[in-house]
Amino acid sequence: MKKFAMLAFALVATVTTTTIQAKTFWSDFSVSYLNGSNYELGDPDREVWTIEHATGTSWGDSFLFVDRLVSSNGNLETYFEIAPRFKITDFSEGSFVKNLYVATTVEAGASFTKASFGGYGFTNYLLGVGTDLDMPGFKYFKVNLYARSNESYDNNAQVTVVWALPVGPFLLDAFLDYSTSTNKVNGDKVASILLTQIQLKYDIGQHLGLDTKLYVGTEYSLWRNKFGVDGIDEDNINLLIKYHF
Repeated sequence: MKKFAMLAFALVATVTTTTIQAKTFWSDFSVSYLNGSNYELGDPDREVWTIEHATGTSWGDSFLFVDRLVSSNGNLETYFEIAPRFKITDFSEGSFVKNLYVATTVEAGASFTKASFGGYGFTNYLLGVGTDLDMPGFKYFKVNLYARSNESYDNNAQVTVVWALPVGPFLLDAFLDYSTSTNKVNGDKVASILLTQIQLKYDIGQHLGLDTKLYVGTEYSLWRNKFGVDGIDEDNINLLIKYHF
């Protein structure tokens, strides 16, 4: 699958040069802070700082985020994803399926364990198709289907759903990733993984005279078979503060 990984990387690499010539319709940049005490696989108490950038252009759209996790025991972890989608076509106005994209993602992470002064890192590549659905009441509803080229595991498949729904004065938004079971390079089983993170938040910036949004709320994180470890489930509620520039 080396050719697969190279193709995915090449598509992602074109974002910079393509954006120079593309028309930008919208963009958003935000910084978030999370604090929770029910993390599995490692120290349960962690703070997470997240930078996010999203943009929509004439060639498609792109989403980038970087997480920095700081555990109370001193362990550190950095994880990022960059996920550009390249538009193939639009469908007629009023269609339930609004468009079709070539969907790509590069995901990478590295961790540092204070006790052993050691760590690990990985890079995975995803390539597939995506679309936006016209769901009544939703700000957006995106679905992507991927084939995954994994560095430490055999290759597998993934579906990703991302959505946002206004609920009165609140905003409810979420993503869901489901990846199929596979095997490690040593033959050990990697269980199928379900991860969803749901944020319920309120914009207090409107009461503070801010021109941009300042959200406060909660994020609920649900893992089933976290990191592919069969039976390791996480249900974690975090305090959330999120500022949009």
